[in-house]
Amino acid sequence: MNQEAATPVSVTVLDKEFRIACPPQERDALIRAARHLDSKMREIRHTGKVIGNDRVAVMAAINLTHELLQLRDAFERLEAQMHARPAHQENAHAYEQAAAPYSVQSEADALHQRMQSLLDDCNPS
Repeated sequence: MNQEAATPVSVTVLDKEFRIACPPQERDALIRAARHLDSKMREIRHTGKVIGNDRVAVMAAINLTHELLQLRDAFERLEAQMHARPAHQENAHAYEQAAAPYSVQSEADALHQRMQSLLDDCNPS
């Protein structure tokens, strides 16, 4: 595979500019990530409970990591349930009855809503 060379991309977080080397095909994702981080850091700073950009950055990193791990765990649960489904249709009804308290569809819907909310945060109108 022939990858294009990384080029510097300027992003701004809490009014400070950073130049980050990035492959051209990842440029838009990097900019979205920086905007999302900036938004989260501004939210934390706005509360007035955390003083100093270093502490704000650490709190944002912890919060974003927590969200990522929650989404990853939800995805893994869904993936495990999908692999646990019976291969034969005649067993599907019995499986659905046993899994009734925990709906794969509702978990998928909740995960989709959470991911959409995070994407919306990255792209303010």
